[in-house]
Amino acid sequence: MSIGEQQDKYNYINDVYHALIVRDIVNRYKIRYVDLLENVNQFLMDNISNITSTRNIEKMLTNDKIPVNHKTIGSYLTYLCNAYLYYKVRRYDIQGKKYLSTQDKYYLVDQGFKYAKIGIKNINYGRIYENIVAIELLRRGYELYVGSLYKTEIDFVAMKQNEKIYIQVCDDISSEKTLQREVNSLLKIKDAYPKILIARTKHDRYTYEGIEVIDIADWLSK
Repeated sequence: MSIGEQQDKYNYINDVYHALIVRDIVNRYKIRYVDLLENVNQFLMDNISNITSTRNIEKMLTNDKIPVNHKTIGSYLTYLCNAYLYYKVRRYDIQGKKYLSTQDKYYLVDQGFKYAKIGIKNINYGRIYENIVAIELLRRGYELYVGSLYKTEIDFVAMKQNEKIYIQVCDDISSEKTLQREVNSLLKIKDAYPKILIARTKHDRYTYEGIEVIDIADWLSK
């Protein structure tokens, strides 16, 4: 792909993004502080796969001397999700089998929006893969949560009817230390539901201590 063709694609994605923001959010909800909406969106793009709350967004913007309050931020988060730019994933206490009401994760509907807006510097493939897996699980009809167990995070608890799957997502597990960190989170779960580690292994799927390890390209093709 030539530089010109690549720029044309970024321009097209930017046009779609701005149409979505202006038509579906700014005009629909009569947003007065468009720059603030952009700042909230920028924060979410920079924090894909991180636990997020209105309070920590407010704190970051206040540190940057941007006047804001958490109620306005909460409204803007709702608007961004209503426009299907982001999907909010709540936290789920695996041990207590209850939903946690604060601190969620937000996943971008298409990574192209992020890189058309802020470029590809300091790209984090682990976060990209987690976002891709989240959107694909939602597309497959799963109800999706972030798992919490003994102060450990499980990337996804995916539920559909009587089905439940625990999923960790990682970029590179060639290091034994990284592999152990990812599988240890899953091994703490004591029920019998399937446990999966999705990573860029470039190998056939295999089982490690009862956990199915799958290359992300293989998983996406199924």
